[in-house]
Amino acid sequence: MNFIKNNLANAITLGNLFSGSVGAIHLILGDYQTTAVCIILSLILDFFDGFVARALKSNSNLGVQLDSLADMVSFGLIPGLAMFKMLEPFGTHLLGFSLPFEIKYLGLFITLFSCLRLAIFNLDEDQKYYFKGLNTPSNTILVFGIYYYLVEKASPKIFENETFSLGLIILTVLSSWLLISPIKMIAMKFKSMKLQDNYPKVALLIGSILILAVFRIAGIPLVIIYYIFISIIFQKQLK
Repeated sequence: MNFIKNNLANAITLGNLFSGSVGAIHLILGDYQTTAVCIILSLILDFFDGFVARALKSNSNLGVQLDSLADMVSFGLIPGLAMFKMLEPFGTHLLGFSLPFEIKYLGLFITLFSCLRLAIFNLDEDQKYYFKGLNTPSNTILVFGIYYYLVEKASPKIFENETFSLGLIILTVLSSWLLISPIKMIAMKFKSMKLQDNYPKVALLIGSILILAVFRIAGIPLVIIYYIFISIIFQKQLK
């Protein structure tokens, strides 16, 4: 019984890793819808592994390391691959110039900075009730949400516009910077149940529901943009 209690959270974390691995494979194969399901499953498992560890009082250093390693695939590799896929149609061309490499590989910088962000998080003891920089699950929702919308709803001709490739590269740079930025971001962890202590979370929740109700699929990345915006507004309350 003790073995199950001590390792149940770790098993859930490994489930996150498995789901992320399957999602990455299907994204490479072009099956973005299966990847979307895998991301959702990974998000659920990523939440519950910490919840179960706290409930069973089975927190361990092994669990902390496993969590980051699993997140590196589910929320580090996948957004990098999503940007890779978005940049792939442009080949070596950027704004009329022919580069000596295919620009799709620039998308993997998101993966590199995701790894850096997770390593910093493991060493930072201040991030108990807020995140410093955009957390990797939110960044994955932002990048993959844009990719999903473009493939599902946008005209294929958008991938023939070289100006759009510059926009994707700018997004790559911004995404990479946000991951390691000093900006405090809202975390759904409660220091108290007083309403005045949770205004940022309430504003985030209500705004996100409204955005998704109005914009539907397009609202998924917009929710993350709103999350960043609300976090900036409430910087002084995040501590």
